[in-house]
Amino acid sequence: MSLTLYFAPGACSFVPHSMLELSGTAFEPHSVKLHKNEQRSPEYLAINPRGQVPVLVDDGQVITQIVAILLHLDAKLPEAGILPASGLARTRALQTLTWMNNTVHPTFTHVFMPDKFTDDEAAKQAIRAHAAKTYKGLLDEIEVMARQASPWMMGERPGALDAYALTLLRWGGFAGIDPTTQPATWDLAQRFAALAPVARAVEREKLVLNIYKPKA
Repeated sequence: MSLTLYFAPGACSFVPHSMLELSGTAFEPHSVKLHKNEQRSPEYLAINPRGQVPVLVDDGQVITQIVAILLHLDAKLPEAGILPASGLARTRALQTLTWMNNTVHPTFTHVFMPDKFTDDEAAKQAIRAHAAKTYKGLLDEIEVMARQASPWMMGERPGALDAYALTLLRWGGFAGIDPTTQPATWDLAQRFAALAPVARAVEREKLVLNIYKPKA
């Protein structure tokens, strides 16, 4: 088995990155530095013409899109506990995962990259401000889930939802949201990051969990 993960430090690719580390499976990590536009290099576009991360290459087969990658890894590595194995628990986990990916994540994109949606400077500021307010409400929803974690969001084992919750909470700093104001999610994120396998991914990506900077 040959697995290669292309990830960008701090991006949503942290989710499969941490899952691969948790699984204990050998894989080759490749860092793609978005701030250097490496995702637009000819070499990377030959792998993923959309220029996005993450990308998983499994024995030469290229798999894109985070939910597809997680489902592929879950099927390939069922012992890793990436998602619940079956039943309503699996359905609920997929329900939350797709909401995180399809609702919360795109809301943050409006905060971080409003230029994707307009080239008008005033409109960019308005988009950013509105999205930041919306994003806070979405983090509040995750906070409710984190309060119910026992001890992890999917039960006894850490998995994909914990990794995504950490990522989304961390991004809140860019939206002017102090992660410590979401105490249950902040506790969950710190506990998850402290797990020895996850800590390897955190170190490789050089992640700082709290990037919030108060306004002067």
